[in-house]
Amino acid sequence: MRPTPRESSPRRYLMCPPAHFTVTYSINPWMDPTKPVDLPLALAQWEDLRDRYLSLGHTVELLDPDPALPDMVFAANGATVVGGRVLGARFAHPERTAEADAHLAWFRRNGWAEEDLWIPEHVNEGEGDFAVTASWILAGTGFRSSPLSHGEAQEFFGRPVIGLELVDPRYYHLDTALCVLDEAGDEIMYYPGAFSPGSRAVLARLFPGALLATEEDAAALGLNAVSDGRHVLLPQTATGLLAPLRARGFEPVGMDLGELLKGGGSVKCCTQELRP
Repeated sequence: MRPTPRESSPRRYLMCPPAHFTVTYSINPWMDPTKPVDLPLALAQWEDLRDRYLSLGHTVELLDPDPALPDMVFAANGATVVGGRVLGARFAHPERTAEADAHLAWFRRNGWAEEDLWIPEHVNEGEGDFAVTASWILAGTGFRSSPLSHGEAQEFFGRPVIGLELVDPRYYHLDTALCVLDEAGDEIMYYPGAFSPGSRAVLARLFPGALLATEEDAAALGLNAVSDGRHVLLPQTATGLLAPLRARGFEPVGMDLGELLKGGGSVKCCTQELRP
């Protein structure tokens, strides 16, 4: 019996072209400054992702890249938007600090009112460590975002925030270890080995039917994915996730972002969702 196909919904995304992407420092285990980046290939791979979103009926807004900020391509880290309200980022590493102001400036230029913008007191790296479902905001900590940012997000958005501790440095952000597949249905996939025992127990209690990724697919950054409720865009090398996703009625779409993986990011890292 074939699974019932899922329904997608139009999304609005913010992305930043990798015009100045390079790896000249290392702030996560994926980054190796001795490995050169093929910039034309990185740009072509990013454009393929952008064009795929457009072909699926989504809207893509663009953030201007800054030559002094090579990691701006990872736009998911610059803010979290829920219900049209914007919680800005505060980065853990000085190499990325100025990205937070660039994102807030974009929101101001594009019609957001000051009362809907919040400059955080505590370190949070946007959707890198915040994942939104209908019932909760899942919030990662352990390597980048401060646990104090969880309470700040809860107060600002008025939604319950569930703290999750990451323990494997390869999965330094929540979006490298967990993906929301169906926001309305509170459906996720995740890699248990990235989380502390207590956090694994919380995830098992909240999401007993979650899709559990293998270590191999997690190591391919397969959970750094974006779902519109039907289509799941994910790294094409995470082949072990394809059949389980199809079995649940999703349509996996493999993407090649191998050059951007040199910076520790893939599909989700490049994609900030602007939730109305």
